[in-house]
Parts: sequence; C-alpha cells; structure tokens
Amino acid sequence: MRKLIWGTAVVVVLGIIAAVIFTPKSNPTDFDYASLPVLGKTDAPVKIVEFGDYKCPSCQYFSQQVKPQLEKEYIDTGKAAMYFMDFPFIGPDSTTAALAAHAVFHQSNDAFWKYYDLLYKNQPDEKTLWATTDYLVQLAKDNKLDVDYDKMKTDIDKQTYIKEIDKGESTAHKANVQSTPTLFINGKEYTGDFSNYGQLKEAVEKALAAGKAE
Repeated sequence: MRKLIWGTAVVVVLGIIAAVIFTPKSNPTDFDYASLPVLGKTDAPVKIVEFGDYKCPSCQYFSQQVKPQLEKEYIDTGKAAMYFMDFPFIGPDSTTAALAAHAVFHQSNDAFWKYYDLLYKNQPDEKTLWATTDYLVQLAKDNKLDVDYDKMKTDIDKQTYIKEIDKGESTAHKANVQSTPTLFINGKEYTGDFSNYGQLKEAVEKALAAGKAE
C-alpha cells in the first residue's frame, strides 16, 4: 500500500511538471516598432505600445493624467519608450484625426507627439463631429507646429497614410484589442486598470526586472 501511495504521488508530481513544461505560453505581440511614432529612446529596455483613438474620452484621460507620469518616471529616464498605434473604431472622426496625425508624424516624430497632445487637449464631446481637414490643419497652425501645413492638408485629403492606419487596426484585431486605450508592455497586453498609475507602474517594473534577469 505504501509503495502504491508513493508511486501515485510520483506520477502526480511528474504530471504537474509535464503540464508546466508543455503548456503553451502566450506569445508576445510582434510590433514593427521602427515604423511607429516613438516617445523616448528606441533602445529603452521597456517598450510600451498604446492602441488609441483620438475621439476616445478615455484616451484623453490617459494622455493627460497617466502619460505625463510615465514620461517623468520612465521615458525621460531612458527606462521605457512609448509607441502609438491607431485603433480608430468610434467613427469617421477617428480615422480623419489619425490621418492628420500620420501626416504630421511623417514630417516629424517630435511634432507628432505635440500634435498627439493637442488632439486630446482640444477633443470635443464624443458625439460631436469635428475632425475636418480644415480644423485639423488649423490646430497645427494655431499651435505653430513645425510642419508643412500644405503638405499636411494634402496628405489628409488624399488619405496618404490610410494603409498604415488600416495596419494598426488589423494588428489590434489580431491582438484581440477590445477597447482604447489598450497598452502592451514588451509585447504583452497590460490587463490592469490603465487609469491606476500604481498598477501600471508595477507592470513596468516587472518588465524592467524581467529584462535584467535575461
């Protein structure tokens, strides 16, 4: 009886070990970081990707309340870099604003992040239609964004970068993104509360520690 018990125990332990070893692990999402707007150093050990929609009120909150804390503690210190991908799902304004942001990005990465902040700072009510070409270009002019405004207008009207926006949306669907903002940290979706900086900080710290351990 004793041998039977021990034998059973060994089988159970081996089964647990096998389950741990052979259970498939969720693979990180593979981002083409080099093609995305980046805030911070490209060689930062932690890469944070935000899927966002310029018409989304929650994204506005993230840009104004959470992103500045990330910048101060992690991005400005070289520990993390932040990237942006479009998930324009709310309405036509979402896509038009994304076209404007891409038009700016392809002239200047630094100007993109200034424009990113401006779009959210000046975001009207979600039910209001506002993202016209004239409005989006005038916003850049009024804030003296260092870009070619005529080229920006042409790129919006001709939808020059619509394929990049479609790629962002496709990537979001493949990664099972359900809402904005959704964050990925080193390719893995952050499932905590994006508005809780303490939780987000803990996730970034874990990513930093994991990088040092490798």
